[in-house]
Amino acid sequence: MRNVVAAVAAVMMLAACGTEPSTGGSGGGGSTSPAPGGGGSLDGRSFLSVSVTEDGKPKELAPKTRIGLRFADGNVHAETGCNQVGGQVSTAGGKLTIDVLGGTEMGCDTPRQEQQYWVEQLLKDRPTWKLDADKLTLTRGATTVVLQDRKVVQPDKALDGTTWKLETVVDGDTEWHMVGAEKAHLTISGERITGSTGCNDFEGVVARPAGKLTLGEMAVTAAGCTGDAAKLERGVLSALRGELTYTIEADRLQLRAADGEGLDLIAG
Repeated sequence: MRNVVAAVAAVMMLAACGTEPSTGGSGGGGSTSPAPGGGGSLDGRSFLSVSVTEDGKPKELAPKTRIGLRFADGNVHAETGCNQVGGQVSTAGGKLTIDVLGGTEMGCDTPRQEQQYWVEQLLKDRPTWKLDADKLTLTRGATTVVLQDRKVVQPDKALDGTTWKLETVVDGDTEWHMVGAEKAHLTISGERITGSTGCNDFEGVVARPAGKLTLGEMAVTAAGCTGDAAKLERGVLSALRGELTYTIEADRLQLRAADGEGLDLIAG
């Protein structure tokens, strides 16, 4: 459904003029905010929004969404609340400048789709940024977005015992999502994996070498699947085989095989 451009994230490079007053802070003496771009490197760090203001007033985000930014290897990946966007980024001169903005193309409800457009427009305006310990402030004009280190805002979920709902099936350089995909899910408990393809239930055995999962053949119920349900089932079962690496970031689980095939899931 979408070509993966190095993207998940450019979306909240919204603006960060280093002029926001310092919040919290103790002790005597006036505290001064770091200059734009001050506070250290963004590379290798992830952030989630904790406040958004426009014209000095709080801006309400789409229900159950946050703005997320992850910086890695010269790229920025952003969660907009709808699609993931991003690209190559420069932080020089206290500004976030994205070379080419690209991302996924999943359809969303109106509030989340409008939020994505809003974020993308902010990014195109080369926002300034300020890093102060675990807080990243982006400012553009009268808009200010404050984000905090993701591990503080949203600690990682446990692999075992969590129900992970499917978001995206990854096939090499292509990722796709379809209506009803959220019905597919899996749970890992020790050496056992159970779940649903959205059409049939499955179960199997999983070995746990360090940082990896090794899956054998799955036992699958035999309900007839047609159309999109059959396509989704093939994608899920094809991804859940052999040796997989796994990465957990907050409430998201990423499973990948050596050939790039895999699944992206979210804690349910």
